[in-house]
Amino acid sequence: MKRTNWILWILTILFTFSIAIYQRMTGPTKPVRGKVEIGNTTVKFKLLRTEISGINAEVKIFTGDTAISGNVKYKRYKSNDEWVNQEMYYKDGFLTALLPTQPEAGKVMYEVVLRSAAKEYPLTEEPVIIRYKGDVPPSFLIPHIIFMFIGLLMSVRCLFQSLFVKKPINIYTTITLFSLVLGGFIFGPFVQKYAFGAYWTGFPFGHDLTDNKTAIAIVFWFIAFIMSVRNSKNTRWWVLAAAIVLLATYLVPHSMFGSEIDYAAIEQAGKV
Repeated sequence: MKRTNWILWILTILFTFSIAIYQRMTGPTKPVRGKVEIGNTTVKFKLLRTEISGINAEVKIFTGDTAISGNVKYKRYKSNDEWVNQEMYYKDGFLTALLPTQPEAGKVMYEVVLRSAAKEYPLTEEPVIIRYKGDVPPSFLIPHIIFMFIGLLMSVRCLFQSLFVKKPINIYTTITLFSLVLGGFIFGPFVQKYAFGAYWTGFPFGHDLTDNKTAIAIVFWFIAFIMSVRNSKNTRWWVLAAAIVLLATYLVPHSMFGSEIDYAAIEQAGKV
């Protein structure tokens, strides 16, 4: 039994970190990376998709070659703005341009084109979208991340327990629920407030998928917790269902349908 316990914990840790990496790789804040061949030069680039409100986002690409120039074309996302074309300036081997800051949840879409010997080299096929957010104090952000990670870790442990041992361990269920409540319902809204100006943008106030999926997962884990407290014969199945629901929510890219400013709608409302 002790050997089985260690095996399940090893599987739990490996699986949890795999999910966390997947979330990071598919999230909307992950920079767009790539490279382009310009003559005999390989130019690698990283284009930002998130920045702190109040700071002009920096588009900075190392070329090391003064023969390569470039420009950035941008406009506010979900707006009727005309595209603004900005020439990039060269300094210390880098081509640089600045994107104008926006209020919290404001977005800017932009394209970067490099040039050499009268040829143009677009870096991406589609415009990159960058979202500005407020600066979240570590005193709220760090506990939020820690508790959500613990909740995921313990949920995965409950999943394997229910699948391979069949008898749920009540303390695991309790830790999972309270970690998710602390991370998602206590610290989470403060993170949301600092970042985007609202404590909750899920149902019934909005359609933020992160808020909604967190609420659904916590409801399932609350039921599983109640079943475990009552020692119900259906406890295993509720724990298994709650673990699968939470896993499914983590497979949905983070911050989908998140907070954003619709500049066009605001402008239209101002004309009415």
